[in-house]
Amino acid sequence: MDRTPPSQPTPGASQNLRMVGKLILVTVVMFGFGFALIPLYEKFCEVTGINLLTKRDSAAEEFARNTQVDTSRRITVEFDANSRGAWQFRPETNALEVHPGELVTVVYDLVNTQAVPTVGQAIPSYAPMVSARYFRKVQCFCFEQQTMAPGEVRRFPVVFVVDPALPRDVSTITLSYTFFEVAGRNRNAGIAGGNGDGNG
Repeated sequence: MDRTPPSQPTPGASQNLRMVGKLILVTVVMFGFGFALIPLYEKFCEVTGINLLTKRDSAAEEFARNTQVDTSRRITVEFDANSRGAWQFRPETNALEVHPGELVTVVYDLVNTQAVPTVGQAIPSYAPMVSARYFRKVQCFCFEQQTMAPGEVRRFPVVFVVDPALPRDVSTITLSYTFFEVAGRNRNAGIAGGNGDGNG
């Protein structure tokens, strides 16, 4: 008479099944996290004021038209410019006093110092960071990449309004732009003219 006990899963097989289950769970979690990254990143940028930044504010123009100017309050807006590449870049004024709700224009000068076309992108930043959500830009060269001919000089207006909802403890906002070369675009910028000596 056969008295062999019914076969039981070996300890090794049981461990393998648990490991496969864990790996499947990790894969599903990672897949879901990948989908969640974009909205999480956008929310993080919104909360911290990081890199809102080149996105066009489609409602800013209407906001500026319909917002009351708060003449009882003045905000100092400081302007700063940095460049990473072959440009001279500066604001035409270092600071302005503005009323919240007032439509304001400031101009930045940009010079391509190279003898070849260059393409760049300006990235704004704000101090304090909380002010980014209250600084409404109607017009800004930072909304798109800029292509500059060899030796070209350009004046770029920034039209903005400071939202009257800006916290009362903020009396100074620093708007700083850094202008970066766009890698791989400069040689093929497609601008006619220039002496084309190939340097830079």
